[in-house]
Amino acid sequence: MNSNPSGSQAAYVVTIGREFGCGAREIGKLVAAALDIPYYDKELLTEAAKSSGVCPDVFESADEKTPHSFSNLLAFNFGFSGNALYVGNTPQTDDSVYRAQSEVIVELAEKGPCVIVGRTADFILRNHTNVISVFIRDSLTNRVERMIARGDCATRDEAVKMTQKKNRQRADYYNFYTGKRWGDSASYDLCVDVSKLGVDAAASLITHYIRMRLAPINR
Repeated sequence: MNSNPSGSQAAYVVTIGREFGCGAREIGKLVAAALDIPYYDKELLTEAAKSSGVCPDVFESADEKTPHSFSNLLAFNFGFSGNALYVGNTPQTDDSVYRAQSEVIVELAEKGPCVIVGRTADFILRNHTNVISVFIRDSLTNRVERMIARGDCATRDEAVKMTQKKNRQRADYYNFYTGKRWGDSASYDLCVDVSKLGVDAAASLITHYIRMRLAPINR
């Protein structure tokens, strides 16, 4: 049975911001499966590389990282009527990566409902008809345990350092391109703490929220 709450082809997109190691990938997949809609995360890199002709390794190395140089900040519009920032002497590859990913995100949103993780999707799609933005966090203890369990790190100290580094990168990336604050509740429709619920319950809560948000549209 198709559980897509839109019923029709009503366009909506669920965007998920997340702390590193919080289980957002698993949660995002559970939400997408419950709503019977596509899920996109690392897949965006592949699609962006295909559409732009840029080497996939470039996308992988630059994924969710700010440009390397921060001098000569100039206002720059990426074609989405925003006030993002651009570094005047940044290598073209940095600009190309963000542009290509943004174009893919817009194209996916125009195809129909989907779940998109990270990469400032909530900002890129801010003029889209119906975007439901979610931010997911978890306790440091849980994130460290999850990272060790999945083989990202061998020790707790390594895991703590990695999650701190990754979160700084994600915050810098999000703040740089959006002018908003990564992880600030004011930047999202819904913020969920996995440590209070667990992965399955967090996914159920997000799914229920989405269905409630979409209910007036489907009347």
